[in-house]
Amino acid sequence: MNKLIAIVGMSGTGKSVVTEYLEQIGWKKLYFGGITYKLMKEAGVERTADGKSEKEFRENLRKKFGPECYAKFLEPDIKKSLETDNVVLDGLYSWYEYKYLIERFTNLKLICIVTDKELRYKRVSERIDRSFDKTAIIYRDVSEIENLAKGGPIAYADYYILNNGTIDDEINRLQEILKKIGE
Repeated sequence: MNKLIAIVGMSGTGKSVVTEYLEQIGWKKLYFGGITYKLMKEAGVERTADGKSEKEFRENLRKKFGPECYAKFLEPDIKKSLETDNVVLDGLYSWYEYKYLIERFTNLKLICIVTDKELRYKRVSERIDRSFDKTAIIYRDVSEIENLAKGGPIAYADYYILNNGTIDDEINRLQEILKKIGE
């Protein structure tokens, strides 16, 4: 049976680095955020530079279809991809999404990337794409924890990567985890 991993963690922890590495070694990436962009395009909703249109669209989707809707929308792609590939889920945010998926995919493993808060804030402020100042990232952190139940998957992860060091350190820990899950 092919493997299914979701990468979780707060903004600026290095989730993208892990996801990109898994793609490079042959894993299929499925991106929760891609659902937003696809549905916005279909609905004729413009993406704004400040991300407000996306945030509002996501919130409306969750109100209309339930807090686990992203997992529901992605489920057919996960099933299809698992037929031929190991799959990494990028963007699983909520406890509701996790609960929905674990009931359907018992092989799902959560890998949480954690980084000291001040280092995360520094990384996010220095990003080329999607950078935020400290005030904005604090607002985003609190909003994601309170409104998306983001803390659940982080607290309940199967494996953790402490990412306060180099990218090589992060990837070395990931490789240890992959050995444990039989990759």
